[in-house]
Amino acid sequence: MSRLHEKYKNEIVEELQKELSLENKMAVPKVVKVVINIGSGEALQNIKVLDSAKKELSLITGQWPAVGRAKKSISSFKLRKGNPIACYITLRGKRMYEFLDRFFNIVLPRVRDFRGVPMRSFDGRGNYTLGLKDQLVFPEIDYTKVEKSRGMNITIVTSARTDEMSRILLKKLGMPFSEAL
Repeated sequence: MSRLHEKYKNEIVEELQKELSLENKMAVPKVVKVVINIGSGEALQNIKVLDSAKKELSLITGQWPAVGRAKKSISSFKLRKGNPIACYITLRGKRMYEFLDRFFNIVLPRVRDFRGVPMRSFDGRGNYTLGLKDQLVFPEIDYTKVEKSRGMNITIVTSARTDEMSRILLKKLGMPFSEAL
């Protein structure tokens, strides 16, 4: 069991149950999955861009990503339905907790001019989405082998019913929120 998962089971569940005044332990919010997405519009001209993005994403997460394809054609972007334009990974269970532990404690502090993640990035249903501008903040990436800097979206899906419950859960797990709105 990963360090963060052990901390969640042994300490955070009881704290959240008291803080949120929940009677049942099963009603305590938890992290369900983490989805990491790298979109690459350049993949229309050069498919190798998507291959290198898949390689880097697999180094970061420890599992091979799936390819996202265009759902419909858009002529102004020269995009056809079914063209590969992104790669994504859904993490659950042990890998999810290991990724979140590394993300909160190692990766986020390495972001330049980091003062905490914004609190306004919740979607209204308890899920949190964060965008990174550069993949080089991950220690697994060798910056000498990177052709181009790419951004990624990281979505943390929780079982919380409200944004406030989710914010409390993520704060207890170690997510560094910024104090300013």
